[in-house]
Amino acid sequence: MDFALSPQHEEIRRTVRDFAERRIRPVADELERRGEFPMEIIREAADLGLLGVPYPEEIGGTGLDALAYAITVEELSRASGSIGIIVSAHTSLGCNPIWLAGTDAQKEKYLRPMASGAVIGAYGLTEPGAGSDSRGTRTRAHRDGDAWVLNGGKRFITNAGVAGTYVVTAVTDREEQTGKISAFIVEADTPGFSIGRMEEKMGLHASNTGELIFTDCRIPAENLLGEEGEGDKLFLRTLDGGRIGIAAMALGLAQAAYEAASAYAKERRQFGKAIAEFQGVAFMIADMAVGIEAARLLTYRAAWLKDQGRSYTTEAAMAKLYASEVARDVTNDAVQVHGGYGYVTEYHVERYLRDAKLTEIGEGTSQIQRMVIARNLLGVRAM
Repeated sequence: MDFALSPQHEEIRRTVRDFAERRIRPVADELERRGEFPMEIIREAADLGLLGVPYPEEIGGTGLDALAYAITVEELSRASGSIGIIVSAHTSLGCNPIWLAGTDAQKEKYLRPMASGAVIGAYGLTEPGAGSDSRGTRTRAHRDGDAWVLNGGKRFITNAGVAGTYVVTAVTDREEQTGKISAFIVEADTPGFSIGRMEEKMGLHASNTGELIFTDCRIPAENLLGEEGEGDKLFLRTLDGGRIGIAAMALGLAQAAYEAASAYAKERRQFGKAIAEFQGVAFMIADMAVGIEAARLLTYRAAWLKDQGRSYTTEAAMAKLYASEVARDVTNDAVQVHGGYGYVTEYHVERYLRDAKLTEIGEGTSQIQRMVIARNLLGVRAM
């Protein structure tokens, strides 16, 4: 059993970290203050191939694997949670459903520009009454000749307003009684599709989170993604991969907070010595390191299983659950180590804390992860 990263994976870490340190970290706080989507940085990331890391070169991607993708999101998030979630949502949620279920024509038309980074992707599943329980989906689609007509709305959608391609779910007429859903590809400029309110959030201020509105939105019949009524299976497979991305995001935020707390503890002096010499502080930092290392192993293992073509649903849920709760604890403790300075924006750690909270909520709350894990381990429908 070899825990060492391959030279290729070490190289992707060096490449992304260099980009993040040089281009993202110096402007991250200003982007957050202004609530500005970092389009120029995302374009530069696309030029480096960071928006299509796990997809083959022949379809516009970088041709690497899920582990390389996890490392990419981890390193981006270490500098900016906003940029980490933009890339994660684009890659895991925007691109992956088309990769999993798209026809050759759909992959050529939509996935290629997304994997290359020329077009940003987004995924519309959540609604005001439908999140963890997809049976609450109220968006409807009915067939009208050579088109599907969508009516309804989606809420809390990452990359809303900047994406060029959206994958969205809706209940079709034929599936009305069963509540099964179907998936559709919607282009941003489609008549009848609009962006509603943009959310003001606790953290991740430089990423867009908004509402999608469909009012007699007419899309071509060939934009049905996969089979009618099979959208629920597709989104479950999509979320499995997405949870690796969120775990990696949590890992990057925790790593940044740990590094900041460690550096500060060695510099800050009280009672004639560095606070790192006090057991109360030293033990906090030791616990941070242990949690991060365990979260990293869980996250990388889930990515490795995916790359091996093996089942990874349980492992992705474990990684997402554990890494998100480690990020919560580490970022909170990093603020504590900084004392009063941790509560002000100058020292960054309060931003890490605010950003980390999303990782316990997005792509299935911690409670949903525990349900997924328990069901798979026990073979019963735990609720």
